[in-house]
Amino acid sequence: MNRIKKGDEVIVLTGKDKGRRGNVIRVMEDNRVLVENINMAKRHTKANPQAGIAGGIIEKEMPLHASNVGLYNPATGKADRIGFKVLDDGRKVRYFKSNNEVVDA
Repeated sequence: MNRIKKGDEVIVLTGKDKGRRGNVIRVMEDNRVLVENINMAKRHTKANPQAGIAGGIIEKEMPLHASNVGLYNPATGKADRIGFKVLDDGRKVRYFKSNNEVVDA
């Protein structure tokens, strides 16, 4: 079970986008995450009329390492660390370490 999942709201902890908030679009196998509208890069693309691709400069998200983002805790309004615990009914869930609030309810 990963600490950060697709659809989670995260805050960037380091880098040029430090402090910005966004939703996780994708989690990759090498412990990297793609966050919507964060870590944008410009890519110069050549047009391909057969594939229907227009040429020009395209902005797209680039992956960040999962250690550089923290899960957003709405109770505190800040990024928080994540822990795991097993509930009485046998489910394994994520929880915020600062206030022991369960993330996966």
